[in-house]
Amino acid sequence: MSQGQSKYLERQISICKENDEISPRLYSEYGVNLGLRDPDGKGVLTGLTNISAVNGTKVISGKRVPCEGELWYRGYRIETLINSLGENEMGFGKIAYLLLMGELPSDEEQKTFTSAVRHYRKLPTNFVRDVIMKAPSSDIMNSMSRSILTLASYDSEAKNPSLQNNLRQCLQLIGQFPMLAVYAYHAHVFTNLDGSMYVHNPKSELSTAENFLMMLRPDQSFSTVEAKTLDTAMILHMEHGGGNNSTFTTRVVTSSGSDTYSTISAAMSSLKGPKHGGANIKVMNMMNDIRKNVKDFSDEDEIAYYLRKILSGEVLDHKGLIYGMGHAVYTLSDPREKIFKKYVKQLAKEKGRENDLLLYENIEKLAPELINEKRKVKKPVCANVDFYSGFVFNMLNIPIELYTPLFAVARIVGWSAHRMEELICTDKIIRPAYMSVMEKHEN
Repeated sequence: MSQGQSKYLERQISICKENDEISPRLYSEYGVNLGLRDPDGKGVLTGLTNISAVNGTKVISGKRVPCEGELWYRGYRIETLINSLGENEMGFGKIAYLLLMGELPSDEEQKTFTSAVRHYRKLPTNFVRDVIMKAPSSDIMNSMSRSILTLASYDSEAKNPSLQNNLRQCLQLIGQFPMLAVYAYHAHVFTNLDGSMYVHNPKSELSTAENFLMMLRPDQSFSTVEAKTLDTAMILHMEHGGGNNSTFTTRVVTSSGSDTYSTISAAMSSLKGPKHGGANIKVMNMMNDIRKNVKDFSDEDEIAYYLRKILSGEVLDHKGLIYGMGHAVYTLSDPREKIFKKYVKQLAKEKGRENDLLLYENIEKLAPELINEKRKVKKPVCANVDFYSGFVFNMLNIPIELYTPLFAVARIVGWSAHRMEELICTDKIIRPAYMSVMEKHEN
């Protein structure tokens, strides 16, 4: 951007701000809940779903009080589902079936479903060369979105509105997402970073997590602990209620009658935001900064001193936030974080990263009290799943460019379930109201 362009845009922005700014008083006066959340942070009810539930509070004697976090998939607690899997069993496919179909599969149903997803672990002829390798970007989410939209050109039934066709498209994208992510990353490395490009075909005998690691790594190798940890991470990221930003986007775009490819691409655009799927990158950047400024990871006083500097806005990005702490719904705990912690410890031991884990655990212990100290309000604050997920991906040698795309590789299941539910249950476009407060100019 030239200096002249910059000055022009700066002037125009000042005009935009003057004409677009709306007084916060008006939101309160007209009862508008910003972010579709009430003043206490509780989401405004906008729909019904059978797919999942997210709870962080309970009503006791007519009063809403904090509780241990709950995440339910199709009526099952997430803890129950994770614990039902064998020690080395990869459960992504089984839980994906549950979310999409509404019930746990029989052995035969699981075999058929797995076979269907495996069938779709392929891309159109020359798709990698003609689409993925064209104008590769360090923003893998953008590359994936372009690929998703382009896949519609290869689908003769792209706009067929039948439920069968929509389910077929969803299963196809579930199978293709790992390839779209990994190949886009390798194309970026090859073209923009002067590295090598690997295009390993997925193997039918491997799970989604195993294939992701195999396709990503030049030597195609991975350990059982690595694969199981990634599989668990993907199950925990697979679905999180109808109100999260990208899933609500899926419902909104589906309600307009748009096709599957356009709908999922829109969800991708929502997920990539740093306030949503990109949150674990914020945590990683913060942790890198803390490592540079804290010498002894076991010294709670030293850690607390630097966390106070973060909260005061003196250091890091000057936002005054400890990333990975707190959640829009969960209060006392995030059930995903509690489950994930077990696998984090196993992987840290295997990778010799116990000292890093100690730093994470001390921050998790100290941050809630320090945040309340800064707020001067006693309010429950817990670590969320993003606090540890970036650490896990780092230990798995997954490049930071793939953190949010990996989230999408899991969440495509939840998006698909909500798209199908929206198609089955409703036939009305989502159109909330906005009140105009503009000044009218009479002729």
